[in-house]
Order: sequence, then C-alpha cells, then structure tokens
Amino acid sequence: MDSRRILRHLFATRGATRRRFPQAVLDSIGAAIAAAEQRSSGEIRFVAETALELPDVWAGLSARDRAVQTFSDLHMWNTESRNGVLIYVLLADHNVEIVADRGAAQVVGQADWEGVCRIMENHFGGGRFSEGAIEGIAAVGDLLARHFPVRGRNRDELPNQPTLL
Repeated sequence: MDSRRILRHLFATRGATRRRFPQAVLDSIGAAIAAAEQRSSGEIRFVAETALELPDVWAGLSARDRAVQTFSDLHMWNTESRNGVLIYVLLADHNVEIVADRGAAQVVGQADWEGVCRIMENHFGGGRFSEGAIEGIAAVGDLLARHFPVRGRNRDELPNQPTLL
C-alpha cells in the first residue's frame, strides 16, 4: 500500500478542485464538448473527481477502475451507436483516463486514447486545466469524427456539462 497515495487522497479538497475548474472553465469545457459533438455522432462526457474515498484507496482501486465505474454510473453505454467516451480526471492521482464504449473502442486504438490522456496530464501538471481539458476534448472529437461522421440528424444523447465529483 502506497502511503503517499493515501495522503494525497486524504488531503485533496473539493475547494482545490473548484479553483482548478471554476464555473467559467466548466462552461468552456461544456462548449468544447458541444463543438466536438457537432463533428461526429459520438458523445463525450468530462468528469473530474477530487479524490477517492479512503476505503477505495485502501482496497487499491485504480483511477482506471474508478473511471469504468463512473462510465457505468453515468449510463454512457446508452448511446445509439455505442460511441460514448468518458474523459475521467482523478486529481489526487494526477491521472486522466478515457473509457470508450464498445463501438468507439473497436475502431480507436488504446494508444490513441492514451495519447490524449498524456496531452491532458502534461497541461494539468503545468496548472493549465482549462487548456488541457479543451485540447483533450478536441482530440477526442477528432478521433470520433474520423470514425463516426455525422449522418442525418445528430442527436445530443448525453449532457455536455462537465461533472465535478
């Protein structure tokens, strides 16, 4: 068990998360999602979580496992083309994870998703949370547009507003 990880999660605060993602940044993220979704039939959600509950940290829950849980909790598998994508940020671990539904995961390689995560983590590491989120969303939008172009009516199936946990 990593005592540094426990301390990071124990001392992470929602106030720090709000300072990194104030309302103006959240609004910009929502607008970036809406713009990215105009270029494809894919759906994007952005979730930033301050820290895990201590029992989850003790149990060794990874950021990836929590991202998959969050994907499920948000019912992201309910999109018509199974091309929903969750961008999940676990601030206490300085980690970004992308979880893609079956349709998107079949055509976009894991290396592409990981590349987007690293871009975002580099921005976040420099304190550029708005820039990192918006660049990551645009990159996910590019991947979705390449594989899921708009055909016919482009329905917005999931909320665009980001979520802070």
